[in-house]
Amino acid sequence: MPTPSTPLTIPKTTERIQTGAGTGFESRVVVFNCDCHTYQQVIDLFCRFIPGMTSAKAFELAYRIDHEGEAVVYNGSLEQAEEVAAKLAGGGLKVVVQ
Repeated sequence: MPTPSTPLTIPKTTERIQTGAGTGFESRVVVFNCDCHTYQQVIDLFCRFIPGMTSAKAFELAYRIDHEGEAVVYNGSLEQAEEVAAKLAGGGLKVVVQ
């Protein structure tokens, strides 16, 4: 505890956190390794169902999933993330929305 003569240093705000209600919060789709799909199958699913996905980025994500066990493949609104996750899960991938 500082003594009364010691000035207190007030830290600067480095991060702003917004709170509230609504559906505008960012969510992410995480895909987990399941060892049941080929790289090409995963790349095809990503390119088909993830907006803005390229083959090169899909390969990078598939590689990360294969070697690290999981990867965030999509960030967006909760509604969009749930839609992407449902389509990827329909293709047999193990996914979760966070």
